[in-house]
Amino acid sequence: MPDCGIVVIGRNEGDRLRTCLGSAIRTAAPVVYVDSGSLDGSAALARSLGCVVVELDPAMPFTAARARNEGFARLTDEFGEPRYVQFIDGDCEFKSGWLERGAAYLDGAPEAVVVCGRVVERYPEASIYNRLCAIEWRMPVGEIRACGGIFMIRTVAFQTIGGFRPEVVAAEDDDLCLRLRDGGGKIIHLDADMVLHDAAMLTFGSWWKRAKRSGYAFAQGHRLHGRRKTDDQHFLRNYRSIWFWALGLPIAALGLAWPTSGLSLALIAAFPLQMARIAMRHRSLGTRWRDAILVGVFTILFKFPALVGVFEYRWRRHGRQSVDPYEYKRLSKAV
Repeated sequence: MPDCGIVVIGRNEGDRLRTCLGSAIRTAAPVVYVDSGSLDGSAALARSLGCVVVELDPAMPFTAARARNEGFARLTDEFGEPRYVQFIDGDCEFKSGWLERGAAYLDGAPEAVVVCGRVVERYPEASIYNRLCAIEWRMPVGEIRACGGIFMIRTVAFQTIGGFRPEVVAAEDDDLCLRLRDGGGKIIHLDADMVLHDAAMLTFGSWWKRAKRSGYAFAQGHRLHGRRKTDDQHFLRNYRSIWFWALGLPIAALGLAWPTSGLSLALIAAFPLQMARIAMRHRSLGTRWRDAILVGVFTILFKFPALVGVFEYRWRRHGRQSVDPYEYKRLSKAV
């Protein structure tokens, strides 16, 4: 086994967590599970499987960033400091051989601080929203700017930057990767399957909540890093795009309708034209027509819930959240 420990985070994942922990335990690496106020018996399940369990204090806001930080701290307290730590979410299952593959790469690439592999959606045909997730997980092989929250990292690199920012509600992984790159580290995506992921996003309402969460993340990330004096202006383009498509263009089209005798309403045509442009770009990259059209349509629709998320970030900025306000999955049955 590589010198690696595993931190699993979860909230109300039910049977998905059982599958996740089973795959982690089979690696023979030490496993710490961090629970964020689950109501389905997740913490008891993890203990029954022999995992070290951390139950987050509900007096402080629950975030994935805080959960991973506390899991990392408990892992190193209980088992010493492994060279590498693998983070995984409770809705995922390790693919066989991933830990060895990831650790072997880091062993031979001192410039790399984070390595990840493919996230494969378990049920991509269960809904169009799961399908969108499956498309979203596709990343180029090689050096990348950022990865999702499931990855392997050098322990010393994690400690050097102080881990995740616990106050970041979403896109905490992008923030972490940006700070690692600032320190000269590289983020690498390998041509290998890492986990099976179960999005369990079956309704429009779930998709809407997740899109709001992204808007919240773009607003928060922009406040933290968007005014950087470098070419890496974190989320600046995403942030501006949300304002333009969800607010600026509709206001211009409707607000100028009277003085232009309705001619300004022609601006609404920009929406389907942009959807078609995005679809064509994805098709040129080899994406199937069905998926390309899906991405084109939902990339533009996304701007509207994302704008709500931007406003909610501004509203909540000085408040305290006891839980992630954008939990979008159904409560799983008790385990």
